[in-house]
Amino acid sequence: MRAEHYKLVLTTCVDQESAESLARPLVEEGLAACINIIPQMSSLYRWQGEVKCERETLLLIKTTAEQYSALERRLLSLHEYELPEIIGLDITAGLPDYLGWLTSSVEEME
Repeated sequence: MRAEHYKLVLTTCVDQESAESLARPLVEEGLAACINIIPQMSSLYRWQGEVKCERETLLLIKTTAEQYSALERRLLSLHEYELPEIIGLDITAGLPDYLGWLTSSVEEME
């Protein structure tokens, strides 16, 4: 399979606990093969006319391009934010064995 078949999806949560609560069903339901949770980053952004600076937790979600739409819908249903960051990036290269594992991890739940 070509590397473009894969996606890295970024989203943020308020803290580690909410990130884990969001991540677990995505992996259990086969929408993601792996999710890295990176705690305690600072986010500076404009929201409703104000500049905000908040502590957030970043999730790096690995999935296939075919699962992206379902993953996005599920993220929206689980997410606590009014307007969550959900950004899907194409993976353009990767270790073939890892990418094969990624594919089998999401396909076995379908």
